[in-house]
Amino acid sequence: MSTAAPLASRVLRHGGYEAAAMLRNGEQLVLAIVLPLLALAGLVLTPLLDGYAASRIDIAAPGVLALCTMSTAFTGQGIATGFDRRYGVLRFLSTTPLGKSGLIFGKACAVVVVLAVQLVVIGGAALLMGWRPDAAGLVPAALLLALGSAAFTALGLLVAGTLRPEATLAVTNLVWILLAAAGGIILPASQLPAVAAPIVGLLPSAALGDGLRSALVEGQFNLLSCVLLLAWAAVASLAAVRWFKWS
Repeated sequence: MSTAAPLASRVLRHGGYEAAAMLRNGEQLVLAIVLPLLALAGLVLTPLLDGYAASRIDIAAPGVLALCTMSTAFTGQGIATGFDRRYGVLRFLSTTPLGKSGLIFGKACAVVVVLAVQLVVIGGAALLMGWRPDAAGLVPAALLLALGSAAFTALGLLVAGTLRPEATLAVTNLVWILLAAAGGIILPASQLPAVAAPIVGLLPSAALGDGLRSALVEGQFNLLSCVLLLAWAAVASLAAVRWFKWS
């Protein structure tokens, strides 16, 4: 009689499958790689970020890396999970030895793999453009990226698990556009209009963007950003567990 593989093995295998599926999908690839590269080039070639740092690339790169995290963990994972629900994939997998918890952890592993690919591609492109991140901020930046990935993955699963797939597609793309444009992820929240700045500063996009800029531009650890991201991750995870529908 055969027995199921250990949970860790099942999670890693499913994570590898999910990551491969995301990277093979043309729409996901555009969202994960092409759009961030275009954003990086656009921010470096235009005067939008002039005055924020010693050079445009120094302030642009952290923001685009934050954008990559949101693209993969929130939009990409949200859309993929929403359509998995529609076609019964989630309901089927939740009855296998992988289980519901293994399925969720596998999706989280897939986000980490795709994000690592993004960091290599986008970070490499930024280095070629002259980006020189502060070495003292590399560890804080890694922590912020992990927390940001957790927060946005939980938010993506919450949306995908409570709305219809078509609504998930619309909501995740709309939220991505709004947060990319005015969510503190590219432009610091403090530079937005005084009425909006305090509210935007509490969003996970602003927490991740501001935290990465503090780490990679100034070499400082932004405790407030970490606390905000941890809070978003915890609340969104609890909400997803409570309201997620598997079919």
